[in-house]
Amino acid sequence: MERELALEIVRVTELAALASAPWMGRGDKINADGAATSAMRAMFDSISVRGTVVIGEGEMDEAPMLYIGEQVGSMNGPEVDVAVDPLEGTEIVAKGLNNAMSVIAVANKGNLLHAPDMYMEKLAVGPQLVGKLKLTDPMETTLRKAADALNKNVSELTVMILDRVRHEAIIKTLRNVGVRIKFLSDGDVAGAMAPAFPEAGIDLYVGSGGAPEGVLAAAALKCLGGELQGRLMPSDANEYARCLQMGIDDPYKVLTMEDMIGSEDVIFAATGVTPGEFLGGVRYLPDDRAETNSIVMRAKTRTIRFIRALHYLPNKQFL
Repeated sequence: MERELALEIVRVTELAALASAPWMGRGDKINADGAATSAMRAMFDSISVRGTVVIGEGEMDEAPMLYIGEQVGSMNGPEVDVAVDPLEGTEIVAKGLNNAMSVIAVANKGNLLHAPDMYMEKLAVGPQLVGKLKLTDPMETTLRKAADALNKNVSELTVMILDRVRHEAIIKTLRNVGVRIKFLSDGDVAGAMAPAFPEAGIDLYVGSGGAPEGVLAAAALKCLGGELQGRLMPSDANEYARCLQMGIDDPYKVLTMEDMIGSEDVIFAATGVTPGEFLGGVRYLPDDRAETNSIVMRAKTRTIRFIRALHYLPNKQFL
């Protein structure tokens, strides 16, 4: 992939964030997501790629745009797989909470996992723990191994997890072992990325969340030098069959980074919609201007760029 593509796709996440930000705190996640999706799709037409959406807003009969299989880009340039979440954290925006982002990952064609829309069990870590933990280990073992590798007491670890009823057993174990827990209301991608940012103070991300979000987080963590292990959680025969239909021969196998994002280059970009662990949200300024804060990364170079941009809103034709 061309390195210039990294700066091109951040323009896409910026516009999606700007489009969804006016819906913050209005209690309407449907329109917030729709605004982000429409803006993202429109901006994609200016990007010089022949892209295929492999993770999007749903199937063609479920989503009017950015559906799985849709072609995006100007149809000039390299063939790429595209994973998108125009608004990661629709409920967050609706409630005016933190950690909502617009997110894109791009890789050479055939590299991104076609992840079905179901839960995935996840274990995400930063660079210091890469290759040292196993998703299949009991939680107590995982925590002990992490503490040893980080030269900490188990009680000094901080674990992030989505605040969900389905996580009651895991949370009980975390409490019994004595680690610190940081709960996340929503924002699965941001949560899985957090251990790779020392300033976030998170050692591990555990629990289950959306499988598509797992692939996006894996792309980000490859650029950051971290790691995500995942395992799909089909809930019934239909979901199991869906995995097979999407080319996943063993739906219960532990998925490695290579399984999810391939072994080649990957580019990841995100723009904050509301303030989060490592990105500021959209901020409105006088004179029809708005500020965005984005991160754009490339695995091949491990370059991480934080971009603060000031936008003159009347010139944004897709808003």
